Amino acid sequence: MPIFVIHEHHATNLHYDFRLEMGGVLKSWALPKQPLRTRNIKRLAIQVEDHPLNYAKFKGKIPEGMYGAGDVKIWDSGTYNLIEKDKEKIEVELHGKKLTGKYVLVNAKLGKDKKNWLFMKV
Repeated sequence: MPIFVIHEHHATNLHYDFRLEMGGVLKSWALPKQPLRTRNIKRLAIQVEDHPLNYAKFKGKIPEGMYGAGDVKIWDSGTYNLIEKDKEKIEVELHGKKLTGKYVLVNAKLGKDKKNWLFMKV
């Protein structure tokens, strides 16, 4: 089964990086607020660059002067089942320590930016 990981990233601003194993990489979104376990509460998720699969186990400090400088820890991780995926929507069932159940990413294109998605439990 493919994996997911959520990094708690204390960079310039605290945020959470949600990552899904897809196509040999970790597809990644930055969430400005902590993911919720409550249904139908939307969280902004900004799509960022893909990361290599081995980044799923990363925790530690990114040194000053490097992109994303700050402390990183694993907030949650596990496996997932892909339910649906197209250009506008990704629905998964997460099997993590904190997040379990069906979650969806919807490309909201807020401000006409295709990198702006919404993340929520359904």
